Order: sequence, then structure tokens, then C-alpha cells
Amino acid sequence: MRMKFSTVALAALLFVGLSLPPSFAQIGISIGIAPPLIPTYEQPYPPAAGYIWTPGYWAYDSDYYWVPGAWVLPPRIGFLWTPGYWAYSGSNYFFNEGYWGPTVGFYGGINYGYGYGGHGYYGGRWVGNTFRYNRAVTRVNTSVIHNTYVNKQVVKNTVSRASFNGPGGTTARPTAKEEAAAKAEHIPAISAQQSRVEAAKNNPDLHAANNQGKPKAEAIKALDRNNEAQADAGKVKGNVGQEAGNSAFGHKQGDAATRTTGSQNNAYGKAQSADANASHAAKSHHASRHAQVTSHRPPVSVRQAGPTASTHGKGQTAKPNKKKKSQNEGPGGGH
Repeated sequence: MRMKFSTVALAALLFVGLSLPPSFAQIGISIGIAPPLIPTYEQPYPPAAGYIWTPGYWAYDSDYYWVPGAWVLPPRIGFLWTPGYWAYSGSNYFFNEGYWGPTVGFYGGINYGYGYGGHGYYGGRWVGNTFRYNRAVTRVNTSVIHNTYVNKQVVKNTVSRASFNGPGGTTARPTAKEEAAAKAEHIPAISAQQSRVEAAKNNPDLHAANNQGKPKAEAIKALDRNNEAQADAGKVKGNVGQEAGNSAFGHKQGDAATRTTGSQNNAYGKAQSADANASHAAKSHHASRHAQVTSHRPPVSVRQAGPTASTHGKGQTAKPNKKKKSQNEGPGGGH
């Protein structure tokens, strides 16, 4: 296998005059061998209201390895996830990093399933400050989450499991809207996503060299157990109610790059502050009193997916930067 860092690869491409899609501006690495097909897997339930599904993909280190999908708290109210993707150009496969933004951009036409059928995202939508889930393509425990709707018109029986854009893979090209999204405000993958990639890289069972491109469900469950405490914490907040579920935003995502802004986000911040200070009340009566006083100060803050079987074939995130089917979907979930 050959691996070249983007600076070298891009220089070569520019030298020979090859054109690249707009989203290639965020290229991470390039590889001389195509990634395996997207495995068939079952999407877990969201741990609480407000989480958004980020699909699994093939990343690369010394070889390809599967990074299971995950439910993630978005860094900002109204933001959606544009998955990363591999694309072929100039005899190499280049990886384009995913990002958070107000609209979903181009992700290579890859059918990642569960709402990501190649273009856009149909697994849910924002309605004001609340994220609602489309049960036609998203697995939701309605006894926990009530912000749901059903839109079966977006269900497509896409059979391709190609994991890259180019000859032998998908042939989609970005629309004008997707090109605009690529140029709009972006927030890169948050720390929860980055740590997920590192955990997958360090799990031999998730490497294609060991699983032949078919990661087993148990390997994914083992990875998920490492995040069990965080997922349970999210469930507790979600059970408080719709508002509490949405208030989970921000408090767990407190680095400067992902801090929420604006009046809507301040509303979330205030609710999150109340949650955070209330948790300190268990330590002392004085802390409880202090939480009441400071609950109006706006602070700033994953249960993952799991494939089971797979197909074979010809994946995503850069080294250095380094779904059993839904009842309503085809293999791996379609949209």
C-alpha cells in the first residue's frame, strides 16, 4: 500500500492539471488501494434527545480500519454532520474530512445508510431548537424520545455499498447547493469523534487486515462499552424531558472550536449550567445553594453505532488528522 500526505499528492495533481471537487479542500491523506465496501450494520438507539447520527466509515493508518457510527451531540444548535468520504483521482484514493455546518454538503454519493443515502440527510431535522427524528429511516426508542415523525418518501432502496467516489465506486457529483455548503461556516469533527477514531485504530478486530472488510458486531460492542458511562449520562438527561434532552448540548463540548454561540445557544447553555450545578448539589448543601445562584450563567460543554455483517470490496478519516437493518431500510440502512 502506498500512502502519501495530502501536500505531496495535491502538488502532483496540480502539476498535471487535474481538477478536484470543492470539498477536496479538506483532504487528509491519499492511498494507492481502494477501501472495502460499507458493511451492513444495525444502528443503535440514540442515548437521549438531541443526539445526531454520524455514520461509520473506513479510516486508514497502516491499513484500513472501521470506525463505527456514533450518536454525537452537535457542537451548535441547527448544525448537521456532513460525512467524510474517499474519492479516486490521479491513481490514488483521497480522503475528504467530514464537518459540521448549517446544511449537509457533498459526501461523495456514498450510501452510509440510516438517512445518509448519498445526498443530504433524512434521518431527522431541526425544528427551532429541537431536533426531531424520522422513524422511517432512524431507529428510535419512542419511550425515551418523543420528538419524532415519519417520512417514508425519503426511503430509497440503494443497493450499492461502494465506499468511495470514482471508477468502480459511486459517480455522484456535487450539486450547487452542496458546493455552497462546502464553502459555508464549518466546524471540524469534535473531540468525541476524534477519540472514537483513535479507539478504533487501536482495536485490531476493526482492521480490514484482520476482519477482511467485515467487522463483527462484538468488536463494535466492545468499542461502545468504553463509552457506556457517557451514554448513560446522556440518557439520564434525556429522561428528564424534551427540554432537558436538548439541553445536553454544549456542556460536554467545551473546547473553543465547538463552543455554542448566539441567543439560542445561550438558552441551551443556561439549561446546561443548571444541570451541571445541580449535580454538584449532591456534594454539599452549600454547593446546591451556589448552583441556584449560578444556574443562569451560560457555560459551554456518544453511544456508538455497530455494523454486524458486511460485503467485500473496494472507506475515511485521515491518519495524522489524524448498521441488522432498520425495519424501513435496505442493507446497512438507506435513506
